[in-house]
Amino acid sequence: MEKNLDFHKPTFEEAAKLSEVYALRDNKTCDSTVLDTYLWKDLYNTQIYLEDEAAIILMQDDKGYFAAMPYCREEEIHKYFELLREYFNEELKRPLRIDLADEDAMRALGLLCNPDFTIEEESDLKDYLYDADELRNLSGKKFQKKRNLINKFMKEYEGRWEYRTMCCVDEYFLEEFMKEWVDTRLSEGAESKETLISEKDGLIDILRNCDKVTFRIGGIFIDEVLEAFSIGSYNSREKMAVISVEKGNPEIPGIYQMINQQFLLNAFEDAELVNREDDMGLEGLRQAKESYNPIGYARKYRVCEKVI
Repeated sequence: MEKNLDFHKPTFEEAAKLSEVYALRDNKTCDSTVLDTYLWKDLYNTQIYLEDEAAIILMQDDKGYFAAMPYCREEEIHKYFELLREYFNEELKRPLRIDLADEDAMRALGLLCNPDFTIEEESDLKDYLYDADELRNLSGKKFQKKRNLINKFMKEYEGRWEYRTMCCVDEYFLEEFMKEWVDTRLSEGAESKETLISEKDGLIDILRNCDKVTFRIGGIFIDEVLEAFSIGSYNSREKMAVISVEKGNPEIPGIYQMINQQFLLNAFEDAELVNREDDMGLEGLRQAKESYNPIGYARKYRVCEKVI
């Protein structure tokens, strides 16, 4: 190999540098910011290789090792793609596999017409993109139902609710909310215990390191109880807010519409685009995301090197 790729667990002290590297090329996916990298680092046993202007992310799932598309300047992506390919072939003794490869990188590498690779669009994992002003203002007939729910919420909880910009001192509220969230989801059998616990622990870990990882978090409180919150980060290159987490008490009508709008109004007033991540192939989530009238999608691909 041209150079030795020494991988290690990402530390929060590296988050600022990693954020700079992630912003070196165009990428409209939710993986264009580091928040998801740290949120899911334990679930996927995430390892990183980091240089001044490049990063390679290695992960594992039940099928084995896979990587993210290299983070670097577009003119350097061929170099780091080949380094990653060599690492898989020579060190891991397996063909290269990249999940969630973004369209800009695919075009830069010419992978869609490369006979050495099998390319599969991960259609259930495409990110939903929205016009930020539309989600802040909810104007027009197409957002009438959203406005009605917000108006109903504000009338019912007048004087009892407030939006708060949260930070590390609010760990207690987030931890209490997530404990109840996990218990409810487990009782419904909606998600695996491992995924739910990993998300809860990842969120709390991120909040405890809010001085190192750049992100924004806001919550809706009713009678001093946290009933909904959202966490996101800002991709300045794309002028895009990336909403990584949004959770609310499903027993309160309008709570999701409130946190959706209030978070953008208070935390991302300069954003022109909003990425609300994927629907994971879940019909209910797909309908919810489509109801906000996306203006496009950040499509992603699985890249698998063919075995000769």
